[in-house]
Amino acid sequence: MTSAPAPEVLSAPLVVEFPFTRSLGPVQSAFLTGLRERTVLGVRTGDDRVLVPPVEYDPVTSAELRELVEVGATGTVTTWAWNPDPGRYQPLATPFAWVLVRLDGADTAMLHALDAPGPDAVSTGMRVRIRWAAERVGAITDIACFEADDGTGRQESAAAHTGEFADPVTGIVAAARLDYVYSPGRAQTRYLAALAERKMIGERCPACRKVYIPPRGACPTCGVATDEQVEVGPGGTITTFCIVNIKARGLDIEVPYVYAHIALDGADLALHGRIGGLPYDQVRMGMRVEPVWSDDGGFPDHYRPTGEPDADYDTYKEMV
Repeated sequence: MTSAPAPEVLSAPLVVEFPFTRSLGPVQSAFLTGLRERTVLGVRTGDDRVLVPPVEYDPVTSAELRELVEVGATGTVTTWAWNPDPGRYQPLATPFAWVLVRLDGADTAMLHALDAPGPDAVSTGMRVRIRWAAERVGAITDIACFEADDGTGRQESAAAHTGEFADPVTGIVAAARLDYVYSPGRAQTRYLAALAERKMIGERCPACRKVYIPPRGACPTCGVATDEQVEVGPGGTITTFCIVNIKARGLDIEVPYVYAHIALDGADLALHGRIGGLPYDQVRMGMRVEPVWSDDGGFPDHYRPTGEPDADYDTYKEMV
């Protein structure tokens, strides 16, 4: 079948966000604990270079690095870029410069923000110093930003440091977040519009004649544009599946539950969906399923068994 002309292409703001938890080795633990104590530590390499921030292995030789040294809280701007419109989660709320600063006693530069009244106040080679956060917890944000320095606080060389502090920081939780605007394009706009009417629309390749869902506007095999729209499903066959035993934050589904690849009738590509309506340990390959639509439209909430006999393996083996 060929549908009506596509509606206006959709777009929507999307956010990908998750907490990233990691333990710290002795080098990173010392570095972050040092920031809490207003001390900047680097690490010395075999060829006597001092790397700040420190790393655990030499980027040239891959040798393990453990010799910690203290560098200055002042340094020199090696390069910079002005940021006239800070984002919500950036270090400063007012316009600032991103700078690479080589701290006194270090041989490498670190990236941070420089608080300056305007781009005319920033230059390569200018002297800057750390502005420490009022409350420090053992994180890179303990450096609130850099600010201009008169050059009187220069520390010429790095001093040996044990890296030992009381109550060391042993782990961090970093919030990873990506904000962006997503536009699905014409093919997926048609697909989403059909879902709102509880229909499944794929597109047929004019060369290999395979029907793909969700459509991408081009055949992934032949690379040619697709524009013939084909209604598939709504029933389908489970080709393979996995049992989920970890509860996701913000997802109100009791574990364990099953996610499966489902080959919809008339489609040549399996899509994935949650399986419900039966115990997780009764789900099997070849099971015939149908969508259970959410009350607010859009994607099916889950798929449930139809009660039909299982499909023969030969009918879906190419999509496993």
